[in-house]
Amino acid sequence: MLKLPNPLNGLILGCSLLAQAQAAPLPFNPESLKLEGELGSFQSSLTSEEVEPGLWIATIDLVSEEAAQPPNFTLKWQVPSVDVHGFWTPTNSIDKVSYYKSRLTSRAANRAPVLSLYSLAGKNRLTFAASDALRTLNMGANLIEEDCEFHCYLEFFSEPESATKSYQAEIRFDLREVDYSKSLGEVATWWEQQEGYTPAEVPAAARMPMYSTWYAFHQVLDADTLVAECERAKPLGFDAIIIDDGWQTLDSQRGYAFTGDWKPERLTDMKGLSDRIHALDMKVLLWYSVPFVGKKAEIYEKFEGKYLRDWAGQGTSILDPRYPEVREYLIETYKNAVTDWDLDGLKLDFIGTFTPAKGADLTAEDGRDYGSVNEALDRLMSDVMTELKAINPEIMIEFRQSYIGPLMRKYGNMFRAVDCPNMAVVNRSSTIELRLLSGTTAVHSDMYLFHPKETVENAAQQLLNILFSVPQLSVRLDTISAEHREMVAFWTGYWRANQGILLDGQLEARRPHENYPVVLAHGEEKTIAALYAENYLDLDELGSRQFDVVNATSNDTLVLKLPAMEEVTIVVHDSRGKEVSRTTQSVGGLTSFEVPRSGLLSLSK
Repeated sequence: MLKLPNPLNGLILGCSLLAQAQAAPLPFNPESLKLEGELGSFQSSLTSEEVEPGLWIATIDLVSEEAAQPPNFTLKWQVPSVDVHGFWTPTNSIDKVSYYKSRLTSRAANRAPVLSLYSLAGKNRLTFAASDALRTLNMGANLIEEDCEFHCYLEFFSEPESATKSYQAEIRFDLREVDYSKSLGEVATWWEQQEGYTPAEVPAAARMPMYSTWYAFHQVLDADTLVAECERAKPLGFDAIIIDDGWQTLDSQRGYAFTGDWKPERLTDMKGLSDRIHALDMKVLLWYSVPFVGKKAEIYEKFEGKYLRDWAGQGTSILDPRYPEVREYLIETYKNAVTDWDLDGLKLDFIGTFTPAKGADLTAEDGRDYGSVNEALDRLMSDVMTELKAINPEIMIEFRQSYIGPLMRKYGNMFRAVDCPNMAVVNRSSTIELRLLSGTTAVHSDMYLFHPKETVENAAQQLLNILFSVPQLSVRLDTISAEHREMVAFWTGYWRANQGILLDGQLEARRPHENYPVVLAHGEEKTIAALYAENYLDLDELGSRQFDVVNATSNDTLVLKLPAMEEVTIVVHDSRGKEVSRTTQSVGGLTSFEVPRSGLLSLSK
């Protein structure tokens, strides 16, 4: 164990003994901050600065006289488990209370290096984040039984990187008594301000509802059918279609053995299809699995020896972006598609599989101009965005959880929740967690779907649970009932009318350890609240004079604590948008309202 010459002095952990109490901060023992690992030829130093009360930045520097592979080392410290009731990481998991699952691995194309411990009241107890979102980092906060303390760690270079003479990383320790979401949001801003992390601009079209072919059609696609679906989707409020896997191959076995040539074998007239969809005033995005070249693809032999590894179960290999000809092939593929087929965007999938095999040669030799896979990926995706924006400045690029970190924000402008078909709670949790760390990047839901025989109220739950993200839909619209279509049209129309609040308002996602049963978005004049588990909400101290409350619970009665207001118009709609009641009256204090399941209560002064 190596002791640092300059330990982080005076690091303070602000805790409270009870959720509502204000207790004296617990001192952090500087000796508990340790660097463990054999550094080899590298010398280490650590400096720290308290940039404001309770907010620290520590800087780790490694220097070697000769270029060498960076050493595997771990920074460790511990804090008392006092008024900590859950943890938050970018891992898309609905379990936020089992500390054994707080472990996280991040790299350029996998999650983001941040972890937050919070109280029952949702107050930050410790949020720590690393500046290095490019290289592989392991982190966690393990609760140890013997002392009931969190033993926190950040492990660097568990995955080898190419040789270097120096390395620097900053660690942000936030111990302030603020809402956990504020702490996370400021971490996102901190990343944005670093060199090379500037997020891509988000075109207006990336913030509008989209129809996706994946769940509705999977790989069995037909141009006329897709145009007909667009004709149905456009009046319901959807402004774009994402044509997913299947357009490029006649194989429909759900593997990737034939992927990689990117010739439209199934949708042969792609430009004609794009023109027909554009004529409906809809945008067109096309799916690509970026790293994959299948064993049965025509181009497979061209890149023999230039693959990172095989994915035998899917019949494909993973391209190695360290070869300039690999990057050139992928970039030219996307440029030609956008130009020749007049595309508005790309869904670039499976970025997270760009990882080296165990024992890989991590040198810039034998035709490779990078030794580091992560650095080569950064070059590839940066060049893709630069080249495509030169063709179309409004280009849309979608990435899917879990490749949603701060570097991914500069390559793309749409983050989509992980696949969770017909899983409303998972979709809610995933989209909210993306929102908390994604800044202005457009956060999209996983495509919501429902069975044609599902009740309208239950089907609406799929949409209501992703209300605070951009909705994506993947249902065969020719198979659902007129009542279903009314529901989709009503709630999509509501979303469009309130997009500015839902996406840009101050987001308040309560009780993450319960998967956010209450979510609010605050605008200047109006607050929109969605209740998912309980039918009570205190709106008395929010300051708004206009409230919309979405009843996504299993109850048909809502109980609200309201500020005293006279002549309030109260309107109730059911799940299909039918007006159930309208009254004008004075309100204040605890008030009960009859609101149908999956319905909407509006109060306006």
